[in-house]
Amino acid sequence: MAHQQRVKLATVLSLLVAAATYQPGYVLASCIEFEGSLTQGGLIWGTVPPGSRVTLDGETLDVLQAGTTIAGFGRNAAATAELVVEDGADVCRQTLQITPRQYAVQRVQGVPQKTVTPPPEQLERIRREQALVNAAKAQRLLRPDLLQSALAGFQWPTVGPISGVYGSQRYYNGTAGNPHYGVDVAVPTGTVVLAPAAGVVTLAEPDLFYSGGTVILDHGFRFSSAFLHMSKVLVEAGEEVNSGDVIGEVGATGRATGPHLDWRMSWRNHRIDPQLLAPTMPNL
Repeated sequence: MAHQQRVKLATVLSLLVAAATYQPGYVLASCIEFEGSLTQGGLIWGTVPPGSRVTLDGETLDVLQAGTTIAGFGRNAAATAELVVEDGADVCRQTLQITPRQYAVQRVQGVPQKTVTPPPEQLERIRREQALVNAAKAQRLLRPDLLQSALAGFQWPTVGPISGVYGSQRYYNGTAGNPHYGVDVAVPTGTVVLAPAAGVVTLAEPDLFYSGGTVILDHGFRFSSAFLHMSKVLVEAGEEVNSGDVIGEVGATGRATGPHLDWRMSWRNHRIDPQLLAPTMPNL
């Protein structure tokens, strides 16, 4: 898969010797061979013996019935993470090395000033909408079929020039804002937005203060995609969609200077870079 590092953790002897700690009762068989991107903003997944308990820095990971487990790393993830796999009496500990990234600085001019310094009368609306987004992402949809389908490969929700990338420090009209957590694709208003993988719609809002027309699509086990600034939202909360289904149309709603799609991903509370899971953007 393009932009995807295949991370061999349990099968490379030299890496195990350097990174794994073995004590009596600790065995090689429970370690994981990961796929994905072991980097800031990356998602990794692998297979453990079904019924195993897996933790990463003390946080318990989901383990599907077939043994699949996933984990993600945010924009500012630490340089290392401690993985523990427990399969009955057998335990394997391993230190994962997280590759750091350098992030661009992007200065965006011409955005509506009210979305840079919101007037006091908008603050309650902003808090209410953020609670809606948080609740949508917090849902724990136990759908192994959706997760396995997503991990098999994403497609681009729309195709065009990439105008913004994950992790960049944003300045809006000269004022420092939060880092950008998605990938922006600049295409005309009305361009259809497709589901990049199967999922269940957990949020479908036509006009959020910052993100305008917004859809959140849950791929299972708190792994989700979000689509921002759309001119039309063409799905409803609770609706199940397949990869390639139309979910909306591109727009310039919310905090935007022109029509584009902002595609974001989250695993639990960690923001994931969609470009690490998508194929190379086709040449136009």
